[in-house]
Amino acid sequence: MLLPQSNRNGLQRKEAISMFSGIEFAHPGFFWLLIIIPGMIGWYIWRENKLYGSLSVSAVKAFAIPVKNSLPKFRHAGVVLRLLAVGALILALARPQSSLSWQNSTTEGIDIMIASDISGSMLAEDFQPNRLEAGKNIAIDFIKNRPDDRIGLVIFSGESFTQCPLTIDHDVLVNLYADVKYGMIDDGTAIGMGLATAVNRLKESEAKSKVVILLTDGSNNMGSIPPLTAAEIAKDFGIRVYTVGIGTHGFAPYPVQTQFGVQYQRIPVDVDEGTLTKIANITGGKYFRATDNQTLKNIYEQIDRMEKAKIDVTQFHKKTELFLPFALIALFLLSLEFILKNTWLRGALT
Repeated sequence: MLLPQSNRNGLQRKEAISMFSGIEFAHPGFFWLLIIIPGMIGWYIWRENKLYGSLSVSAVKAFAIPVKNSLPKFRHAGVVLRLLAVGALILALARPQSSLSWQNSTTEGIDIMIASDISGSMLAEDFQPNRLEAGKNIAIDFIKNRPDDRIGLVIFSGESFTQCPLTIDHDVLVNLYADVKYGMIDDGTAIGMGLATAVNRLKESEAKSKVVILLTDGSNNMGSIPPLTAAEIAKDFGIRVYTVGIGTHGFAPYPVQTQFGVQYQRIPVDVDEGTLTKIANITGGKYFRATDNQTLKNIYEQIDRMEKAKIDVTQFHKKTELFLPFALIALFLLSLEFILKNTWLRGALT
């Protein structure tokens, strides 16, 4: 269906305005340089009149010359290209930028706290390169695959603390997780404290779905809060806990630094599967056992398929510099003028 001419003109004006919506200029003062353009046009007209002048004759029949080509028609193309290049360059100098804004939106996601054991036994090498690094790398991949979730990190050994609170900024979370290493806190395995710290971070959450992923390779031997007590607290706040026991069955190679270099000892794998299973059952979660890198990856993939709930997030949009396209346009126009002036339109451009 064809629109009336007035409607089409109005639609075109709206489209032109929408193209520049959200754009601002860091240095708008450079727009004063636009007065150069009328000056260039005036100078060009004056120069044309001076170069070619005028001649009055009674008849022009004798001056008629057959037109051999159309090149003279393009003799003003050079100044047009220069004017367009100057306009594009001034726009680039004004530094156009996408506007800085906050955007409230509703996305599909859940609130997740990862509680990771970093005790000395996590250095055992039944995982590659060891349990701690394997757990970090696979968890980071899990985080990157869930961009709509708020995710945080708690680490524990003899005690626990929050390495990163709940955040939608996963770049920050990943960097903080990558910095985690053995020895950051006193050694031991305080499962109850690690779980309680994660629950404390989630208890104020208004998300419909709140989850803790608790990963450990041992049994609780430190801390003032028993693991099952922490599980009951999680249940009261509507938090599901997915527990992951990490470690092979039997014995695992453990590196020990000696005067002769690194030596390996076989240490028993002591995962308290009973307690971890009870924690999961109390909170409505599930217990998993990871015996190598692949099974741990599969576990995170299963958790990744959990049901999602709607949460409100606020997204921050940074300014983006947009001057480069205008600078490239100016360079292209000037290059085009130079090429035409020295090739196809040689002698025609002024």
